[in-house]
Amino acid sequence: MIIGIPKEIMPGEARVAASPEIVKKYIANGATVLVEQKAGEGSFFFDDDYRAAGAEIIASAEELFNKAELILKVKEPQFNTTYNKHEVDLMHPGQYLITFIHPASPANHEMVKQLAARGIISMTLDGVPRISRAQTMDALTSMSTCAGYKGLLLAANAMSKFVPPMFTAVGSIPPAKALIIGVGVGGLQALATAKRLGAITYATDIRPAALEQAQSLGAKIIDTGVPAELAIAEGGYANELPEEWLIKERAKLREVIKDMDIVFLSALVPGKIAPVLITEDMVKEMPNGSVIVDISIDQGGNCDITPAGTTEVKHGVTLIGIKNIPGMLPTSSTLMFSNNVYNLVSYLMKDGKIVLDRTDEIVQSILVSIDGEVVHTGALEAMNKK
Repeated sequence: MIIGIPKEIMPGEARVAASPEIVKKYIANGATVLVEQKAGEGSFFFDDDYRAAGAEIIASAEELFNKAELILKVKEPQFNTTYNKHEVDLMHPGQYLITFIHPASPANHEMVKQLAARGIISMTLDGVPRISRAQTMDALTSMSTCAGYKGLLLAANAMSKFVPPMFTAVGSIPPAKALIIGVGVGGLQALATAKRLGAITYATDIRPAALEQAQSLGAKIIDTGVPAELAIAEGGYANELPEEWLIKERAKLREVIKDMDIVFLSALVPGKIAPVLITEDMVKEMPNGSVIVDISIDQGGNCDITPAGTTEVKHGVTLIGIKNIPGMLPTSSTLMFSNNVYNLVSYLMKDGKIVLDRTDEIVQSILVSIDGEVVHTGALEAMNKK
């Protein structure tokens, strides 16, 4: 198997799909590994490190995509301005792709269709199921840890006020209030970080077990009133709610976020578009100088006016929709990510080749395109809603 590790081309993306240590493991397993020149520099892994691990350094992405049988990336295929071509067009029929594709997100639908039309066998890391035998492959959880920590720091940096309580010569200044919506892995990490910074923390989630974890970290719980039987999907994930319950949830949140300095959004439904929990009218009622960090933006975002991929001030509120927050912790996130991907590739490999058992739960969950067709359930559902 010839594995290709291209340099990420999303602006500001510093991660790389494999560290030198992981490259060494692929090679020990019999693979040939091609690494694009300077692919790891943003994560402080240099070409000489990859050469020492046994990789072949390739000067151009075009050559790497042409030679590789399996492409490992961090972010979904993008338009490559160097060649004036989309990365999908640099790929060839029968090639395997493993990366974060977020196929249910409307912004990625055309790209997903292009992957299928091109004959690419693509697999998305955000589809890895949270089951015990897939834990070591779960890059989404690893990156959520990074996004929760760094995302809350971004909010603190963008805020116009102190986060902790301050006691000064001109009097005391109260601490900031931070609401975490969606207390999965990323939300819990954001909650712990906000607590460390000295904020008064609040949390909400439609899953009772998640709220218990948030409460154990000292958060004040906001109960949205969603019945547990509606809230919990298979594997303990949040379920997709009927519109009537989303309306009730928004009404409850509307009363709360009026007082919040930081709102951290991380509510996701696996394989589907993120639920819209914060509307523009709700943002208008937030305090001037407050901040929303929406780490669900890769799947459409929990706020309907979050700017995808950037930061904007709207209605006096800073909205952070940066899509690659884990890339702002490039060394740590690359080490975690590359281990997750290695474990997934090792799981899929039989006798040096990728073998996809379509009856296997992991394969079913991650497979996006094969045999010229889009097969990802969440993507097909989202495409049919348009």
